Amino acid sequence: MVATRDPAVEGLEVYCVGGAVRDARLGWPVYDHDWVVVGATPEEMRRRGFKPVGRDFPVFLHPESHEEYALARTERKAGHGYTGFVVHASPEVTLEEDLARRDLTLNAMAETPEGDLIDPYGGLDDLEARVLRHVSLAFVEDPLRVLRAARFLARYAGLGFTIAAETRALMRELVTSGEIGHLVAERVWTETEKALGEPWPEVYFQTLADCGALGVLMPELAADSEALDEALGRLHCLPEEIDGEALVRWRWARLVEHLNEAARRSLAERLRLPKTHEALARQAALTRELCREAETGGLAAERILAWLDAIDAWRRSERVAPLLSLVSLEAPALADDLALAWRLSAQVLPKTLVGEGFQGRELGEELARRRREAIEAALAP
Repeated sequence: MVATRDPAVEGLEVYCVGGAVRDARLGWPVYDHDWVVVGATPEEMRRRGFKPVGRDFPVFLHPESHEEYALARTERKAGHGYTGFVVHASPEVTLEEDLARRDLTLNAMAETPEGDLIDPYGGLDDLEARVLRHVSLAFVEDPLRVLRAARFLARYAGLGFTIAAETRALMRELVTSGEIGHLVAERVWTETEKALGEPWPEVYFQTLADCGALGVLMPELAADSEALDEALGRLHCLPEEIDGEALVRWRWARLVEHLNEAARRSLAERLRLPKTHEALARQAALTRELCREAETGGLAAERILAWLDAIDAWRRSERVAPLLSLVSLEAPALADDLALAWRLSAQVLPKTLVGEGFQGRELGEELARRRREAIEAALAP
């Protein structure tokens, strides 16, 4: 990091902390920076033009860069869950005390604006040894750290990282004590959503299963270990056109597509999933059922029509192509048949039948009949 003159922070004791320090030393992309300010007060930060945004502790946005600057703070456990803390922020809190409250040693490193590393808890050694290790026994005070450790492993597993045995023991302790059950749905989903976007998302769920957290937070997935292993294998088997923001939705859909409708709904309600994720999971499950039926005895036109109806293909035609790509991953010939069936049946338009005088119930029945005929024509040898 190169020091530059910044009037907003000139004269303040400021350190870059956390992810930017960690990832720069890993050669990982650094997209933003978090800063800790030691020895300052909220009033002084506001006088310098910083905008306060922290609800539970003093965090401010830089007046120009809008990066986060947090006053150094300590935390004391006072209740259950990740919110059960009393935060103490004052000019007397040192940088080392602030870093001590962090979860993992590789997240407890700081850097001066001139680039000098401050590493009181051995984060750099653990980084070089490819180990995720807790900073202190205070790790067990926050159940969210179980999910964070699993998520970081999902990010760095391909680099050879592992979780230290003693840290895994603390993760299991957070489960057996019941503390993990106090996590609110929004935080569980936030960490899970981030993990689904990491390079090795399957590692996140494997890690949670190994320490017992998955059985508490997502029992529908943990109920069948063999089915879970198969589901985790599907996380990288996606339609090739899927990327960007859609990646997380599709990975979630592939993860849960084997579950029955009741289990999927229960899981979605518990995690308070976005409706888009829940809808795509249902479409993937319906497509999976179609493929399984085709494997065992072939598909009649009526069954294909029912699938198109169920995924709302006529009103949401954009859904069809990626689902066909999903089918092609396992059954290319079936995907070709379904693509032709879709193309021909989609040419049967309601307005054509209205022009012929059909209306009301008769319109719906005739529309279904002609679409079925089109699908039969597509399936004909």
